[in-house]
Amino acid sequence: MLNLKNRLSQRVQSVPPSGIRRFFEIAATMEEVITLGIGEPDFVSPEPIMRGARESMERGLTGYTSNAGIAPLREAISEEVDRLYGVKYDPASEVLVTVGVSEALQLAMLALLDPGDEILIPEPCFVSYGPAAIFAGATVKYVPTSVEHNFQVTAADIEARITDRTKMLFLAYPSNPTGAVLSRETLMEIAEVVERHDLLVLSDEIYDRLIYGSALQSGHTCLPSIDSLRDRTVLLGGFSKAYAMTGWRVGYACAPKPIYEAMYKLHQYIIMSAPTASQWGALAGLKECQPDVERMRQAYDERRRTIVDGFRAAGLPTFEPEGAFYCFPDIRSTELNSEDFAQQLLEAEHVAVVPGDAFGPSGAGYVRCSYANSLSNIQEAVKRISRFADKCHEHVRATS
Repeated sequence: MLNLKNRLSQRVQSVPPSGIRRFFEIAATMEEVITLGIGEPDFVSPEPIMRGARESMERGLTGYTSNAGIAPLREAISEEVDRLYGVKYDPASEVLVTVGVSEALQLAMLALLDPGDEILIPEPCFVSYGPAAIFAGATVKYVPTSVEHNFQVTAADIEARITDRTKMLFLAYPSNPTGAVLSRETLMEIAEVVERHDLLVLSDEIYDRLIYGSALQSGHTCLPSIDSLRDRTVLLGGFSKAYAMTGWRVGYACAPKPIYEAMYKLHQYIIMSAPTASQWGALAGLKECQPDVERMRQAYDERRRTIVDGFRAAGLPTFEPEGAFYCFPDIRSTELNSEDFAQQLLEAEHVAVVPGDAFGPSGAGYVRCSYANSLSNIQEAVKRISRFADKCHEHVRATS
């Protein structure tokens, strides 16, 4: 009998299945489950976005676009990055429209990494970052972060892991899964390390518009806005999170021309172009939906306060998340590990969360909870989690 498994790529076989999917699949078979696991806005895409896509189809624009994306969208992306962060990119030679940030991420790694190259990735982190580097043939070295440093990676921890094979630093702030943001002061220290060791930087800033509290007051620091990083950084962004466009699959990369050209070449061969109607919808989003972005951000902020305060009241210490739409409660007081906590919570209270160690070893003892859900669902979920945590704490006291 033909053994096809032995014919599979070693790179693919070396990567385990995503650690966040199993609980979703179990939850799908149960009734009255509140899911705090999915990192997806619960809002419908704003009407101008849908109208922009509809009108493009009504005008007969249903074929491929130029490989790099429609010119008006590339121009609008360039203008938006300049407006928000004062960073200028040439829309004709430094802005590439992609099938979500996911494609932009893989293109950048394929364009810049060779077998034997090392990439540094802070963790806990989104589950696809490491595998994307492995698929490009690189070696991943994870850099742990901790609640003691507000889950911000430090320049010292980065520098301690640099070798003569280290080629790239990957950063993703605001963070999925922790909700952490990276302060400008920390970024300036990291920039010195990057320049000293001549590293490239890949920065996933998909959550840049979703910031709260003191992070909102100080503003998001876009990596290439630091002068020494502009010409060595690939900036990844998109529309899925802030514009509620996850299903539209449209994102972008901004990069210095030589890197752009390499990514463009890969994109030509692998993808052709991002979905046409999605590009026109994204253009309408940039032009017309800034009030909608702010409305959704304010709604997430209210939910953030509700869920964080609820977890703390339940005896689950919770780091103050100031970005994205996740919180990362510490569940070690229950004396359950992350997977057992998530499994038993789902069975007992029908609330789905994701074990923190699915995002890396530094996530052990935590769970990720998304507050991209209705306020009423979050309030009910907090009640159920509080009830479950109380029972766990009672058991701990009874057996200690």
